[in-house]
Amino acid sequence: MIRVLVVDDSSSVRALLEHILGAASGLRVVGSAANGVDALRLAQELRPDVITMDLQMPRMDGYEAIRQIMQSCPTRIVVVSGSEDRKEVDASFRAIEAGALVLVRRPHGIGSPAHAESARALVRTVRAMAEVRVVRRWGDTRRPMPRVQGAQWRLVAIGASTGGPTVLRDILAELPAGFPLPLVIVQHLAPGFTRGMADWLAGASGYPVELARDAGLLLGGRAYLVPEGRQAALGPGPACRLLEAPPEHGMCPSVSYLFRAIDPELRPATAAVLLTGMGKDGAVEMKQLREQGALTIAQDRASSVVYGMPGEAVRLDAAMLVLEPSEIGKLLARLPADPCLPYPFQQ
Repeated sequence: MIRVLVVDDSSSVRALLEHILGAASGLRVVGSAANGVDALRLAQELRPDVITMDLQMPRMDGYEAIRQIMQSCPTRIVVVSGSEDRKEVDASFRAIEAGALVLVRRPHGIGSPAHAESARALVRTVRAMAEVRVVRRWGDTRRPMPRVQGAQWRLVAIGASTGGPTVLRDILAELPAGFPLPLVIVQHLAPGFTRGMADWLAGASGYPVELARDAGLLLGGRAYLVPEGRQAALGPGPACRLLEAPPEHGMCPSVSYLFRAIDPELRPATAAVLLTGMGKDGAVEMKQLREQGALTIAQDRASSVVYGMPGEAVRLDAAMLVLEPSEIGKLLARLPADPCLPYPFQQ
């Protein structure tokens, strides 16, 4: 049984969340709180498996509550946001920095036609997060490896899911000003958060980040986040196309589509990176990129919130390198100047 603590300053929203979660098989609401102070106290007393957290609350807001909970009694936290207001979206990504795992939209009310699907999305997220490890151990995984032979690098393609925003921040923070390669990123997010993540990621990492545009040129020194509801194809040449195509692995955009839709001419000149996340999105396609001459990198187990996507890449022998985030950033920073890179490797 997954034990859930519901935190929201609105009594009607608390009642809605308690109704949805309490009616779901395998879930039990063990408490509720209307502010961060009570949320912290109940987290320490009840030790729930998952906390759903509002951000705009009196006495102590959700960001500070998350920060203190993760210090005193680390718990899986799902941020439930009810607004696409810029201020709340920014606060949502600060909450991810503080230790929350994922963002989800607040379910629609019972009378809404969208209620059933939005309620199912919340339940799916809570169930999935209950399986995530709370405490991460950042270990030294350096081991000698042969030098990596590369082409004239032209592109970096990155896929990430649960736990990805802060990892992407750490990777981009390692890149120097004027880094000449474009980076194209697929990050699994709940609808409505992509533009806010681009703004947050740029501010948090100090590296320029923007939403990819259809038929837009991919310029060096920038990272491009693929917008929600579109699949991305890269090339020919330094161009991005955004397509209306079905989800893959339940995701749109998906990492699998991105990796597969890199133009054949670009593949030997691509560094493909697969970061923390559930499932297998991108792993098979990463193996194909490796076979076609790309440099392929997976995040290591110790630093991953969820080792599903990178773990599957390792299992398939799709990843040439397995590194923690700062080492991924340092390696990418060296690609333009050094096509022959000695770096640590972990089986």
